[in-house]
Amino acid sequence: MSETVLLAPDDPPAVVTLRPRGTSPFLLVSDHAGRRIPRALGDLGVSESELRRHIAWDVGIEPVVRFMAEELDAHAILQPYSRLVIDCNRPFQADSSIGTISETTPVPGNVKLKPEEIAARQREIFSPYHEAIAAELDRRKRDGLPAFLVAMHSFTPVYKGTSRPWHSGVLYNRDSRFAAFVLRLLREEDAMTVGDNEPYNVSDDTDYTIPVHGEQRGLPHVAIEIRHDLIETEADQRAWAKRMCKVLVEAKRLRDESYGIHASR
Repeated sequence: MSETVLLAPDDPPAVVTLRPRGTSPFLLVSDHAGRRIPRALGDLGVSESELRRHIAWDVGIEPVVRFMAEELDAHAILQPYSRLVIDCNRPFQADSSIGTISETTPVPGNVKLKPEEIAARQREIFSPYHEAIAAELDRRKRDGLPAFLVAMHSFTPVYKGTSRPWHSGVLYNRDSRFAAFVLRLLREEDAMTVGDNEPYNVSDDTDYTIPVHGEQRGLPHVAIEIRHDLIETEADQRAWAKRMCKVLVEAKRLRDESYGIHASR
């Protein structure tokens, strides 16, 4: 029996890569950068107004990552397909990997999927994205180049009726060594409320990118969340990109200094 094919020849590729020859030690990744849905899946039974909401993607984060890549001359790897098709920051066993409901919105196109339909989403969308990240980290290891993994996300100002006071959040799992510098520096920004593992925390059960590409490799890493009402305009996106670049560069300097590393790139 032949495999179920998900992406048609005229569907966009499952990975967007920026500045692959970038010289920065930071590798920027964005698990929820886009809201595309493969043509074969239609609209998954979800209205266009819902598909523009945060349930489908991380609103505003894609241009922030693009501006950061330019500012830092950093390689960036982005996932352009909607998390409603498959969430590229969830292990396959998680209920939210291919959820039948997102927040309070049903996703009819994800109900009673056949095993081969699930496998096609995993094979054609999830795997190419994470293989691209792994290949870049393998290259840096092989070439003796530094690698700092930075996963960029955005979050909603209100979730299920509860307001979120944070402007941004710094996320980590077991290893907070690099994240601690980022958290401290962000909190030194004027009038900034920064969550420590808020509004989410990273775990092996609910997250994939940081546990697999950061922790398992023993790399310095951090996940950054920005409240998406703060990055709705190009001016705000550029401002947040500059802020995050400044913080990351200084956090790396402090981290290297703490390890007695004085000549790293």
